[in-house]
Amino acid sequence: MAKENGFIGSIDQGTTSTRFIIYDHHARAVASHQVEFTQFYPEAGWVEHDPMEILESVKVCIAKALDKATADGHNVDGGLKAIGLTDQRETTVVWSKSTGLPLHKAIVWMDARTSSICRRLEKELSGGRSHFVESCGLPISTYFSAMKLLWLMENVDDVKDAIKKGDAIFGTIDTWLIWNMTGGVDGGLHVTDVTNASRTMLMNLKTLNWDQDTLKTLGIPAEILPKIVSNSEVIGEICKGWPIPGIKIAGCLGDQHAAMLGQACRKGEAKSTYGTGAFILLNTGEVPIKSGHGLLTTLAYKLGPQAHTNYALEGSIAIAGAAVQWLRDSLGIIKSASEIEDLAAMVDSTGGVYFVPAFNGLFAPWWREDARGVCIGITRFTNKSHIARAVLESMCFQVKDVLDSMNKDAGEKGSLDNEKGEFLLRVDGGATANNLLMQIQADLMGSPVVRPVDIETTALGAAYAAGLAVGFWKEADIFESGEKAKNSKVFRPAMEEETRKKKVASWCKAVERTFDLADLSI
Repeated sequence: MAKENGFIGSIDQGTTSTRFIIYDHHARAVASHQVEFTQFYPEAGWVEHDPMEILESVKVCIAKALDKATADGHNVDGGLKAIGLTDQRETTVVWSKSTGLPLHKAIVWMDARTSSICRRLEKELSGGRSHFVESCGLPISTYFSAMKLLWLMENVDDVKDAIKKGDAIFGTIDTWLIWNMTGGVDGGLHVTDVTNASRTMLMNLKTLNWDQDTLKTLGIPAEILPKIVSNSEVIGEICKGWPIPGIKIAGCLGDQHAAMLGQACRKGEAKSTYGTGAFILLNTGEVPIKSGHGLLTTLAYKLGPQAHTNYALEGSIAIAGAAVQWLRDSLGIIKSASEIEDLAAMVDSTGGVYFVPAFNGLFAPWWREDARGVCIGITRFTNKSHIARAVLESMCFQVKDVLDSMNKDAGEKGSLDNEKGEFLLRVDGGATANNLLMQIQADLMGSPVVRPVDIETTALGAAYAAGLAVGFWKEADIFESGEKAKNSKVFRPAMEEETRKKKVASWCKAVERTFDLADLSI
């Protein structure tokens, strides 16, 4: 790593919590602070956040992390060179330019209220569900920001009125934070980055600009949209009233793209992040690959205004760690998320139980909004350990489904095997601390899983982007450092091939049982 002294800060704004982490020039975290915030469920399938609460959580995290760093003897006040920002993608906010206040709560990425809008558009548009795939790489789905924005425009009077008056502006969480951190109503910068923009359905993947035909078709006014910038450039300075006024915001990426950079994924390399959902991305290099197997074509990263664009294939899984939270909060089978590993390890198999967590439908590669969760294969012999293990397996089966689809789409060009001819899956996110989960993943894939020493690669990726922009690090420091690989933990498959095949066949049978269940009577 570069020899320059100093620090880079990273705001990691996730689905259930916000963190601020301070890194030194060795990319080691010297201090951090995390704040949980409220998730609202106003109706079945609806998920919301309070944008003002998220804003406050960022302020608190920055202040507390600075205090911790100072208490530990680090001169962060004088040595902070820049900050990067990474955020939950697709989550949609519309707010007033004149008051700075949100016109509705933020609609979260996993919210499914827009299903009727999606169905309507599928019928109306000539290309059906795939109408916009050519321009944005995405199917019409409840997942993406454009659908959430349409819902707000059609259902919230405050939004309708503000758009008429020219007072409304739209953004994902990165845009909301940057606007507020650079001045808000007093000249705040209205920007987003290419990765967050690529998840709205509104950006053209080739031009990296808002697609005018799409805006016209959907009736979305261009003037409410932010300016699109690269992932690594000086965007602006933090204004007064924040704990670090004058510091540059120099990096911005959606969380999965930040993890990709944090894992130093080059062309042909894949990573899986296990959080509330699970997100698998394969860097396909400078050419976007159109998927024939239910994957999304998206950005990997663009490390500077003049830098080449790296594209990716992505498979998103709606429910991964959220299924563990469900066991804890809704069923009370465990008291803390970490307990699931010990509980699942009490049995050496699921006893024939298969759990498919299609709580709000299924994402890649199935894309079934009519799917609902099932737990099958239950007998009198089944106990809570079998169910806990089936929950862990469900996460791994879903990741395998996506990787299999990636292999079909990218073919040999998309997969970089190591010197032993193995495909390595890089993993990160909180759930990867679960050794049993990682071993199950390797077993069900039949290939090794590599876990870095620092599993919080999302925050690290945002720090890298900011550090690159201000010359704190060079690309070689990130992509050619051998230190990470030396200290990583590798999980190798131990399951017989025949057993794996049988389990995969049973899983596919279980997935098919989830279809067409959205209208079950209450």
